[in-house]
Amino acid sequence: MQKITPFLWFDTQAEEAVNFYASIFPDAKVGTISRYPEGGPSPVGSVMVAEFELFGQKYLAMNGGPYAKFNEAVSFMIECETEDELDYYWEKLLEGGGEPQACGWLKDKYGFSWQVTPALLIGLYTKGTPEQASRVMQAMMQMVKLDGPALQRAFDGE
Repeated sequence: MQKITPFLWFDTQAEEAVNFYASIFPDAKVGTISRYPEGGPSPVGSVMVAEFELFGQKYLAMNGGPYAKFNEAVSFMIECETEDELDYYWEKLLEGGGEPQACGWLKDKYGFSWQVTPALLIGLYTKGTPEQASRVMQAMMQMVKLDGPALQRAFDGE
């Protein structure tokens, strides 16, 4: 049983967002959708909480109104094994009005932050010398969408 579940607060788009994320990730599952009862803060029958699962991780999405907004203090990182996988997630998460940020970050059309990252990046910082890590950092800081081969070349001093 999963003890900690990320809980995402949307204004009114929880169900739409859940379906959007489920359309992007392989083997995603949409679970139970509960609706506001009489006496709730939103219209009766509108989505209150929607369950979904990505890569076996359970999430909850709530329509809580406009009181809380997403910011970069919380993001989800997707470690991508290949450049094709990185391109896929980058493009899909930007669909419909997402915004590229810097250093592999983007905001999807709901304003939620994602890091689309080559899996090799953490290793480049931890297995090399301080000079190699510095070159990787300098290269990454110039990128919007991360480029794994370019980061490897920076590590190698090319």
